[in-house]
Amino acid sequence: MAESKKTGGATTAAPSGNAASQAPKGTLDGRCPKGPIADRWTQHKFELKLVNPANKRKYEVLVVGTGLAGAAAAASLAELGYNVTVLTMHDSPRRAHSIAAQGGINASKNYKNDGDSTFRLFYDTVKGGDYRARESNVHRLAEVSGNIIDQCVAQGVPFAREYGGYLDNRSFGGAQVSRTFYARGQTGQQLLLGAYSALSRNVGAGTIKMLTRRDVLDIVVVDGKARGVIARNLVNGKLERYGAHAVLLCTGGYGNVFFLSTNAKACNVTAAWRAHRRGAFFANPCFTQIHPTCIPVHGDIQSKLTLMSESLRNDGRVWVPKKAGETRPGADVPEDERDYFLERRYPSFGNLVPRDVASRAAKQVCDEGRGVGSTRLAVYLDFRDAIQRLGKNAIAERYGNLFQMYEKITGEDPYRVPMRIYPAVHYTMGGLWVDYNLMSNLPGLFVLGEANFSDHGANRLGASALMQGLADGYFVIPYTLGGFLATEPLGSKVSTDHAAFAQAEAETKERLQKMLSARGKRTVDSFHRELGILMWDHCGMARNDAGLRRAAGRIAELREEFWKNVNVPGSGTELNQSLEKAGRVADFLEFAQTMVHDALYRTESCGGHFREESQTPEGEAQRDDQNFSHVAAWEFTGIGEKPALHREELSFEYCKPSQRSYK
Repeated sequence: MAESKKTGGATTAAPSGNAASQAPKGTLDGRCPKGPIADRWTQHKFELKLVNPANKRKYEVLVVGTGLAGAAAAASLAELGYNVTVLTMHDSPRRAHSIAAQGGINASKNYKNDGDSTFRLFYDTVKGGDYRARESNVHRLAEVSGNIIDQCVAQGVPFAREYGGYLDNRSFGGAQVSRTFYARGQTGQQLLLGAYSALSRNVGAGTIKMLTRRDVLDIVVVDGKARGVIARNLVNGKLERYGAHAVLLCTGGYGNVFFLSTNAKACNVTAAWRAHRRGAFFANPCFTQIHPTCIPVHGDIQSKLTLMSESLRNDGRVWVPKKAGETRPGADVPEDERDYFLERRYPSFGNLVPRDVASRAAKQVCDEGRGVGSTRLAVYLDFRDAIQRLGKNAIAERYGNLFQMYEKITGEDPYRVPMRIYPAVHYTMGGLWVDYNLMSNLPGLFVLGEANFSDHGANRLGASALMQGLADGYFVIPYTLGGFLATEPLGSKVSTDHAAFAQAEAETKERLQKMLSARGKRTVDSFHRELGILMWDHCGMARNDAGLRRAAGRIAELREEFWKNVNVPGSGTELNQSLEKAGRVADFLEFAQTMVHDALYRTESCGGHFREESQTPEGEAQRDDQNFSHVAAWEFTGIGEKPALHREELSFEYCKPSQRSYK
């Protein structure tokens, strides 16, 4: 066998035979601890090297992003004594997209005494991800979940409580127990306010330097290690250099590659993609989640979609008319003419099947001509029975703000008529590859929350995004970052005068100027919208070989046209939101090709990745465990070039893969 070489957390070996369509360039080591799974995290924490408390103030850390993962990490590291600089593109850390996670956060406290446990949460998560996640990471997530609730209660997060004062729970998709803690329909916002308060305390104490309105446009690598970033001051347009001993990317997901999604318009892939171009591997980018409970598209000029929390599926029943082409209002359709298709197909879980399963089922009935609404691309979410059983006031207490939001957007009162919902792009399970310590293959670059790939496999269960973001920030990175810094000399911080900073800044400036100087005839939005349609049609809820190849060809053409024909008004030396948007779309155009390539490579169906060629006779996803029980991590090889594959093999000692069933 050819000689292997070490690259950060990866072991790169000579290509070997592979039954799949592309031989791997190398294999990756997730650096997961050995031994009984319940003991791995405890033992690993003990074995990690420590930084002397007096030395922590001599290390500097950059945190990019102020959502739950970023805010929690920054506050925790500052409390430990590190010097932390935080960069956010928002005018306030509180504007991070984490506030949009409405329904709740999972934790295995078993307050309902219904059989929940750390192992059950671990099992549900591995199974929900269709056996494409690391067991070690998922068990750690389940293990620390209870600590997150205690932390947030101590911060004053107003979780819902039962009459006696105990914290309340509700159910979410993919589970048969009640483990989701919630604050009405504002859970993400309340959790972010808790993390923000901890962040602000340290800003006031001088242990965190907060820099708002900074857009990170490149990662600076010196001697193979991440040592800083190049950021654009969004107010005056100046490029700024920031150096540190380590960089933490907490920048969220890439769902806006589809143009229409439930993500805030500012969400983007830029920081992660820039890191990828500097050497960080991008893992499983085709694993994107379609959320079944969104307000349907209502026009051609719409710029985003609105998520209706999965918590609504606790009391709402999903149905369509039995007869195709039904035109009567939903409230007028008799009971015996309704098809409660999730309850019919999945009697054990009913309306609380995982998101990928519910989304495909909704698409299927709409494809049969039984969709509702003017576009026929919607199904009903009906609260009639719950209101009759519990009363309007009880439903209002649980979901009042969500019902109000729905009525403001649609003009329909969901207390009187059924909601109309349809699947939409929501979350991305793929992300930068990280090892057990949350460090990418690029030493010194740590990736937290939705920006990494690590915990959800091919499908995230509801209420687990908030859990992962806070677990990474509060309870993982404070240990694992120290393990890395303890091996770094105190004087290892690189001056921003270093040639690598100058080169990265010059390349960033050249890229911005190239966009400004094109002076073409097409708007940035027109390129983004066309890209989004391509991705939704060919790499959305269902994918097939012909469609993916068609998308790959057109994306390449669109990327070439962008640089010749885009029109970006204004200059780079001022507040210029058109330039911001153009940079993000340029990165989406490059990233989309890797995403489509990954979808073409993975000739199986699993979780949110549904290849039409790989399905059971009942229309369910059909995995290929023999050839694809691994993480596909891609190495950047050049713009428009096929990325190089690195594989991390997945092993399942405790959750043996089986055909996923929710019947």
